[in-house]
Amino acid sequence: MRNFDYCNPTRIIFGKGETDRVGKECQKLGKKVLFIYGGGSIKQNGLYDRIMKHLQEEKLVVYELGGVKPNPRIDKVREGVAICKKEKIDLVLAVGGGSVLDTGKIVAAGAIYPGDPWDFFIDEHKIPGKIPLVTVLTLAATGSEMNHNAVITNEETLEKLGTHNPHLYPTLSILDPENTYTVPRDQTVNGIVDMMAHVFEQYFHPFPETPLQDRWAEGLMKTIIEYTPRVLQNPTDYDGRAVIMWCGTMALNHLLEEAGGGGEWTCHPIEHVLSAVYDIPHGAGLAIIFPQWMKYVLDVIPHKFTQFAERVWEIPRANKSDQELGLAGIERTREWFREIGAPTTLREAGIGEEKLTEMARMAVKSGNLGVTKVLDEKDVEEILRMSL
Repeated sequence: MRNFDYCNPTRIIFGKGETDRVGKECQKLGKKVLFIYGGGSIKQNGLYDRIMKHLQEEKLVVYELGGVKPNPRIDKVREGVAICKKEKIDLVLAVGGGSVLDTGKIVAAGAIYPGDPWDFFIDEHKIPGKIPLVTVLTLAATGSEMNHNAVITNEETLEKLGTHNPHLYPTLSILDPENTYTVPRDQTVNGIVDMMAHVFEQYFHPFPETPLQDRWAEGLMKTIIEYTPRVLQNPTDYDGRAVIMWCGTMALNHLLEEAGGGGEWTCHPIEHVLSAVYDIPHGAGLAIIFPQWMKYVLDVIPHKFTQFAERVWEIPRANKSDQELGLAGIERTREWFREIGAPTTLREAGIGEEKLTEMARMAVKSGNLGVTKVLDEKDVEEILRMSL
């Protein structure tokens, strides 16, 4: 097991009805609030009015930044930063899924930065700190509510880049599972794929002697698999939504990765290029890419894939070789993605081979990818071709 240095400063308030604490909690942090949200679903389901009521009861001055899109754009971040600087905003309140929360993180950091917030994606060390950030989660997926990551798209350069820095941890995140009841089925599925992919990135690695981390990861994966049918069949199943929401948070608060295990983080940068070029949902892209990457690296860590097949999918070894058992686990993963409604090929997502070479080149622009097997441009292109 590796040495590690782990600290997660985000405070979590979890449970039914806890959204109603948002006004009092924000009031503790400042008087001027920038309220960031997405395409308007929170206005349709009543959450916007509910939150505004609690903010107004605490006599907070509220400015708004709506219209954050999936695969959030740097232009919207710049708009939010400009409001913060002009109005001397005290804190950011981000209400939504990962796209809104990531936008909120960079806006909160950009509020005290003299330059362009895109600089943070070129050099994470330029992140100077942030003003307080409160989040109210409405979609279980990215884990952004309890991590120090953010991913933003630059449409001018066709880049979708991530950054991370300890300053980006939210100050407080309110996780009320009832806020996910109205999430459409396809977004629920994409979120579930995303959280599974986060666990995959931290589970499939070559580092030895990580038995506790492996069991944590396997427990998360098995729980997600068990509870997914419940939330798809009954979107207002409170306990089902609560379990899935907490799985999403735990899948990427970096406890699995930092506490002595290790991270792979190969499929995410490949998918970031895919969704930057084609603007497909992040979860959909991961469902397509991950099984093919698994096949590509199976021969490097066959023991991990046999363990995955036996412990997570409960596939009996019988007379199977390590290779055969590993492949069985990979194929079962792909079948499960298909069963819950995620695409498993690029062509299903309307993507052909026209830009595969270009995307492979973009994926390794900052260097080769991977830990288990280091991938260069040709490797990435091969994985993309396998995904057709």
